[in-house]
Amino acid sequence: MSEHGHLAAAGAAADFQRRFEALARNIETFIRGKPAAVRLALVCLFAEGHLLIEDVPGVAKTSLASAIGRSVRADVRRIQFTPDLLPSDVTGVRVWDPDKHEFEFRPGPVFANILIADEINRASPKTQSALLEVMAERQVTVAGDPVALDRPFLCVATQNPVEARGTYELPEAQLDRFMMRIRIGYPGLQDEQDILDAALRRRTANDVSPVLTLDQLRRMFDIVAGAVVSPGVLQYIALLVRATRDRPELRLGASPRGGVALAMCAQAMAMSMGRHFATIDDVQALAVPVLAHRLLVTPEALLDKITAEDVVQRVLAEVPTAAPTRLR
Repeated sequence: MSEHGHLAAAGAAADFQRRFEALARNIETFIRGKPAAVRLALVCLFAEGHLLIEDVPGVAKTSLASAIGRSVRADVRRIQFTPDLLPSDVTGVRVWDPDKHEFEFRPGPVFANILIADEINRASPKTQSALLEVMAERQVTVAGDPVALDRPFLCVATQNPVEARGTYELPEAQLDRFMMRIRIGYPGLQDEQDILDAALRRRTANDVSPVLTLDQLRRMFDIVAGAVVSPGVLQYIALLVRATRDRPELRLGASPRGGVALAMCAQAMAMSMGRHFATIDDVQALAVPVLAHRLLVTPEALLDKITAEDVVQRVLAEVPTAAPTRLR
């Protein structure tokens, strides 16, 4: 890259960082005490990936998803997933038009820029699977014909732990389509007091004002896509992903899609920090939220209380950062 190219890339990264920080601060006015979760969620957003927020009830999963949607001046829709929800309630339905004497397609709520899928694991597996094509291909098939969604289409889903009553475990194929899974956790004491104060003032996610337009969001996507990921960093990602497939604690390792997601998130992470190039540190910071939900732990490991997150941390500790020059 020429000196002029470096200066242009550095300027784009600095502009991206400024807008990223403004968006994060806007969300943090409502989601108190969770800057790491907010920033991870935004990294996933700017990598154009789908986000799964998993945690116990009452820790602001839906509030975070709603605050993200309210911060962008875009078409944002929400689906409350319930056991009686039908696939057509998600994707849309064909109805007979007596005036035109033909069937016409009435789009469902997935035809949005940002879809908030609240408590996604409360719906039946059949309804959950209705999102598979939409999340993977950004299109819906109607009577055999594909209907494309506008760019961007981003799904921000929440779910309670599978141990909670009335939930269905998400299938591995659908989990793999979420670029990242994050947890929020309980707030600290001062943050909890602030949350109580905001609740007494009847403050909701609807009070969050948009700070980005849809065009600005699309331009930021393009800036992220231009972030440099060196061959060395790509090789490190490949080694991490391959290492998960040989672990005795796992019966299913990370897919190639997981490696792609890790590389794309590293691009967004770099830009959020004002850099136009990704580093191994970016990859290591993102490995758990990007890879852990794609792994299946063996029953024996579960008995030993080993989690997928534990396995990712072990892989990070064992894979050398100075990788060989060529993979076989």
